[in-house]
Amino acid sequence: MSKPVAREPQRRNSRSNRARILATARRELGRNPEITLEELARAAGVVRRTLFGHFPGRAALLEALAEEAGESLKGAVAAGARPSEPASHALAHFVLSIWPVGDSFRMLIALARHDLGAERVSEILEPARSAAAAILERGQRDGLFHTHLPPAVLAVGLESMTIALLEEVNSGALEDDGSQVAVATLIAAGVPEKEACAVVESVVAERGVTAV
Repeated sequence: MSKPVAREPQRRNSRSNRARILATARRELGRNPEITLEELARAAGVVRRTLFGHFPGRAALLEALAEEAGESLKGAVAAGARPSEPASHALAHFVLSIWPVGDSFRMLIALARHDLGAERVSEILEPARSAAAAILERGQRDGLFHTHLPPAVLAVGLESMTIALLEEVNSGALEDDGSQVAVATLIAAGVPEKEACAVVESVVAERGVTAV
């Protein structure tokens, strides 16, 4: 029985197209939540029919992006978990782990107001938000962070700051691998600047990341 030799290359091409569409959508929707599917297809370098072959409509594309973002964020949160370390170090690890998938955060927040709805976005972001709040609560309890805001409220404020700084990176106003944002996060949480810099430098070295 002969093998369908053309089928596997076609499958690979289909997977490649799908991945390219999702990557383009993640980037472009973060910049402009109102972008049309036709504009996304052009930006991804595929024809409209190819995009609709993978995603029958905007809702299907957005749900695929939401699931992808959720998995990326869960992985980043798990990678950054340091329950046995001081809360200041744990928060630095958390920020440095989340930073590479920051575009997912940015896109989801942008889409919360237009398509996905705040409830769906909160569901996706909940693991990251809960992890951040737990670190902040531990740091407050240990006297490392300020206590004038509840942990969950402080976590939301730090999240907003991180997204704003990510916007600055994407606009070219700031160049950062996450280490500067980690320092800013620790300072905002109540760690003195000199100590925050030392903590992040230590964590960056431990992770094998070169600070900017």
